[in-house]
Amino acid sequence: MWTLLFVWASLLIPTDSTRPGLLVMAHGGSPSWNRAVLEAVAPLRAERPTAVAFGMANPHTLQQAIDSLQAQGARRVVVVRLFIDGASFLHQTEYLLGLRPDPPARFLHHGPQAGHGPPPPLRHNLSFVLSKTGLMDAPELGPILADRALALSQTPARESVLLLAHGTEDDVRNAHWIVAMERHAQLIRALGFHVVRVETLREDWPALRAQATRRIRAFVEAETQAGRTVLVIPFRVHGFGPYQKVLDGLSYRADGTGLLPHPAITAWIERQWQRLSQEAGWLPETPSVSSTIY
Repeated sequence: MWTLLFVWASLLIPTDSTRPGLLVMAHGGSPSWNRAVLEAVAPLRAERPTAVAFGMANPHTLQQAIDSLQAQGARRVVVVRLFIDGASFLHQTEYLLGLRPDPPARFLHHGPQAGHGPPPPLRHNLSFVLSKTGLMDAPELGPILADRALALSQTPARESVLLLAHGTEDDVRNAHWIVAMERHAQLIRALGFHVVRVETLREDWPALRAQATRRIRAFVEAETQAGRTVLVIPFRVHGFGPYQKVLDGLSYRADGTGLLPHPAITAWIERQWQRLSQEAGWLPETPSVSSTIY
């Protein structure tokens, strides 16, 4: 199990409590994983009450984050969920925050509550709006992934790129991951690489993972035998996940960074906070700025 951590550092920084607060939810992981998220959130703390809750919709860390935001004077809070897939833990989060009355049929328990039914909704007097899209749908991801490919590349025409993600059990949902990854891969393809391949490992489901592992290893082996170097880019919030083990014994180049650190993730969090605050009527509308479509 990943270590679950809550960071209350925002209490030390003066904020404008009249603005909507910001609660960033993230999976949590190793110290370097957590630090990468905290560094992405740090530039946003000064202008609004802010808290970070690590864990997969963990009631304990969420309650601590809520208590922190209330102590900072927040009354209205935008929850930005820093997950690749917008469906991740969405129902459970809505239930815990009191945004829906029914717990999910498969409640993800944490700690000693396992097997005792879902806990009651969390205690608070806050109003919440919740982000429902994941990072996979963010236009900021294409440029980040292109940056990662360029940092690894030496001769694009003699290199192939493998964009590798966690994936999910459900075939329909996993297909959504593939479509999103293919969309972001367009910017990488424009850089002149021989081929760009997208794959999901489907990490938590042994039979599906075994099939994906064979397919992924076959791709890397074929490209290597053809004289091309494979550049492996993790389609993850941070880190290389289990991919070193999956690719054991094969020749490839990777730095294992993931999406963080990158300033575009901070910009995405800010954009989510701004959009959701405006949609809730908590901030005045600002003139729209056209985005680059790729």
